[in-house]
Amino acid sequence: MPSRSHLATIRHLLKSISSKRARIVIEHILKHGQITTEDLERLGYNHPPRAARDVREAGIPLETFRVPSSSGRSIAAYRFGDLDQIRIERLQGRRDFPKTLKEELYKLSGGRCAICYGRFEARYLQVDHKVPYEVAGDKPDAKWNPKDFMVLCGPCNRAKSWSCEHCDNWLVGKRPRICQTCYWANPENYVHIALREVRRADILWNEDEVEAYERLKQSARRNQTPIPEYVKIIIGKHLPE
Repeated sequence: MPSRSHLATIRHLLKSISSKRARIVIEHILKHGQITTEDLERLGYNHPPRAARDVREAGIPLETFRVPSSSGRSIAAYRFGDLDQIRIERLQGRRDFPKTLKEELYKLSGGRCAICYGRFEARYLQVDHKVPYEVAGDKPDAKWNPKDFMVLCGPCNRAKSWSCEHCDNWLVGKRPRICQTCYWANPENYVHIALREVRRADILWNEDEVEAYERLKQSARRNQTPIPEYVKIIIGKHLPE
């Protein structure tokens, strides 16, 4: 149970938080001691983990635990974590990416997603921190350095978010150097993926390449092999020793 001094601090700092979702979560927890995914959906948020992440990105630690829903199934709920770990520097929230940053990243990338390397129109690519904001944050007076960011297509951005949010370094360690050696920050030169010793290649067949993919799919079916495994077999046969 948070101490009175901690609760007073949160109430005082609440007015500094710009994110509406974060404010709703915090106010609900202050009043009820917790907020469930069911509560968040009832409040109009269909992606509850995103609302919880807003609070964490604002610098206020949350714990996730399980409770029964109104129908008896197990659902996630959130409450304040160790409030001695409040990160004051986060309370102003994330800064919006300037349009010029995306324009520069788009030009530098050749309009390609940094993960799958597919080429997209600018409107289909999203600017993302290489090292998650939850781990490194933004320095208030820092200039926007393109080396710290990447452009990702929607599916790759969602895949990165899911993987990062289940990584121990994102949850506990929060060491930027570990993120810098991860696939999601540096897909061309990495040593782990969310602390797991695995390797990954995201491939997108675009427009005139689709015909080659269809031939690959048909060949994989004839060999009764899933496409990812079939690609490994082909590479293994043709990769120079």
